[in-house]
Amino acid sequence: MGAVLELNGLKFKCLFTPGHTNDSYCFYFKNPGWIFTGDTLLIRGTGRTDFQNGSADNLYESLHQKLLTLPPNTIVYPGHDYRGMTSSTIDEEKNNNPRLLLTKKDDFINHMNNLKLSDPKMMDVAVPANLKLGLE
Repeated sequence: MGAVLELNGLKFKCLFTPGHTNDSYCFYFKNPGWIFTGDTLLIRGTGRTDFQNGSADNLYESLHQKLLTLPPNTIVYPGHDYRGMTSSTIDEEKNNNPRLLLTKKDDFINHMNNLKLSDPKMMDVAVPANLKLGLE
C-alpha cells in the first residue's frame, strides 16, 4: 500500500492517491495517528478533479479504498484551510464531509464533474509549472 520512510525517527507511509491530480500522494504516520492529505481530502471537501489530469473516478477510489480505511481517530491535516479549520479526523470527515456522504461511485463522479468551479488565479502559470515540478 506504499513505501514506508523514516525521517528523524518518525516512520510514515507514502500513499499514492490520484484523483485531484494524477500524481497525488498522502503521508500517513501510524504513530501518532496523523495523515497529511494535501488536496486529496480537505476538511468538509476534496480537491477538485477538473484540471491537471484529475479524475473523479480515481479520487473516489483513493478516498474509499485508502483514506477511509484508516482508523477513525486518525487526525487529518489537509493542504488547505478554507474555513478556519486546520485539522479533522477520518471519522469526522466520514460523517460530515458532503462529498464523502455520496457513497455511490456514480453519484460522486457526477457531482465532481458538475461543480462548475471558476479557474484558480494564475492557473495558466501554476499548472504548467506544477507539471514541470517548477523546473525551467
